[in-house]
Amino acid sequence: MKEAAALREMELESPTTDGSVSGTSPASPTNEEDALVESLLAGSREAAEALVETTYGLVYASLMKLCGGDAALAADLTQETYRKAWTSLHEFGRRARFSTWLYRIAYNSFLNHRRGAGRTTFLEDAPGMDPEDARPGPEQLLSDREIRERLRRAVLELPEQLRFTVTARFWGELPVHEIARLESVSEVAIRKRMRKALTVVRGSMNEVLNR
Repeated sequence: MKEAAALREMELESPTTDGSVSGTSPASPTNEEDALVESLLAGSREAAEALVETTYGLVYASLMKLCGGDAALAADLTQETYRKAWTSLHEFGRRARFSTWLYRIAYNSFLNHRRGAGRTTFLEDAPGMDPEDARPGPEQLLSDREIRERLRRAVLELPEQLRFTVTARFWGELPVHEIARLESVSEVAIRKRMRKALTVVRGSMNEVLNR
């Protein structure tokens, strides 16, 4: 199960004595993205198109996970994400990469939709994202789906700070240092959030599985 495996990775990532984090590399230069942002701020339509081309796949993929594999909704929210990004570009403070800032907008767009729908939207795998070589029987398939649903429900029910950190790291595929920059905290603080989130999620899962 991808999500469970991803959450287990939190245990492998620990702060080092110098305040950095093992298992992550320093922020790499993003000259091309920075140059495109500069051109966009100067009014270049071509830069906007190039930024969409380079970031669309990750934004859409993260929204597919947040939207439970609903392709139409993910596409709508992806368009909404870029619309909001262009209208609020003046708020881009460069604390993190443009693509990281985009994830925050996408995440907020999902939360706004969820609130507007008046119900909790839980996650489902996008079709084809978790192929199974061995074909279990119907009872096992049902059990696996239920466990995945419970896991995702536990993640979505985390306190906001923990929920954003976990979804950004594992569903948005953002590196720890980028989340830290976006949140204006240390990498160690982000690591602690992930560990706390893991503890809460595991507790929720254990309650369900032991009933």
